[in-house]
Amino acid sequence: MIEKSVVTQLVNEWLEEKDYFLVDVTVTPDNRIVVEIDHAEGVWIEDCVELSRFIESKLDREQEDFELEVGSAGIGQPFKVLQQYVNHIGMEVEVLKNDGMKLTGVLKEADEEHFTVTTSKKVKLEGEKRPKLVDEDVTFAYNEIKYTKYLINFK
Repeated sequence: MIEKSVVTQLVNEWLEEKDYFLVDVTVTPDNRIVVEIDHAEGVWIEDCVELSRFIESKLDREQEDFELEVGSAGIGQPFKVLQQYVNHIGMEVEVLKNDGMKLTGVLKEADEEHFTVTTSKKVKLEGEKRPKLVDEDVTFAYNEIKYTKYLINFK
């Protein structure tokens, strides 16, 4: 079986001095290799083809046959790496907490340990007749959530 670390090393070699970043590498027991890359401005098919050819040129099919798929991290899919959070700051996201509670808001900031989402909720202020929308920052540790993903909005 082809080792995931070998494929990851090849991808990182190709990524040097490029604005792309690695999202995930999967290698199944039957040597199906799936590589996901991403870029702040989207992924170009030509670059996926180039990376695929680079990986194929470094692996020997005579020694071990494999299936290779190179693509972008799918839109609407959960974030897997910090760079995806950073790239989506200022955009609307959906967060599913480990307890099953789901909320949406604007991704405000992200670092290695936490990320913050600004949500809007209705609050009845003292002396007011009707509730008003109030923005609230909610900070999460990554281990408190099942997923975060970009919220596609067609409004």
